[in-house]
Amino acid sequence: DVQLQASGGGLVQAGGSLSLSCAASGFTFDDYNIGWFRQAPGKEREGILCIGNSDASAYYADSVKGRFTVSTDNAKNTVYLQMNSLKPEDTAVYYCVKENTYYSGTIAGKKSVDFDYWGQGTLVTVSS
Repeated sequence: DVQLQASGGGLVQAGGSLSLSCAASGFTFDDYNIGWFRQAPGKEREGILCIGNSDASAYYADSVKGRFTVSTDNAKNTVYLQMNSLKPEDTAVYYCVKENTYYSGTIAGKKSVDFDYWGQGTLVTVSS
C-alpha cells in the first residue's frame, strides 16, 4: 500500500524554524514527483511546492519562496521540508502528496487533482 507519513510539526514562534519529514513507501519513490500542500483553519487547501523526481528541481509557491526549502533522500524514500522565517499565516496542517503521473516532467502549476495519495498531515502552529 502507498503510504506517506508526514512528521515534525509543532508549535514555534514567529521568525522561528521547523523541519518536516515525509517518509514514503509502497511505490517507486524515484518515479513520481512529491508535493506539499497545507490547509489552514477555515481556508482552502494550498499547494506550496513540488519537487521533481528526476533531478530534484523544485517549484515553490510565492507564499513560501525564499523561506522554505525542500530536499529528498532517495535512499531513505524521504522528503524534507525546512521552513524558516515562519509567520503566523503559515499555521496549517501540512500534507505531503504523491503525484499521480509517472514521470510527469513538470513541477509547476500543480493542483490537488494531480496527486493521488495524501499523507495524514502534520500540524504546524506559528505563534505571534
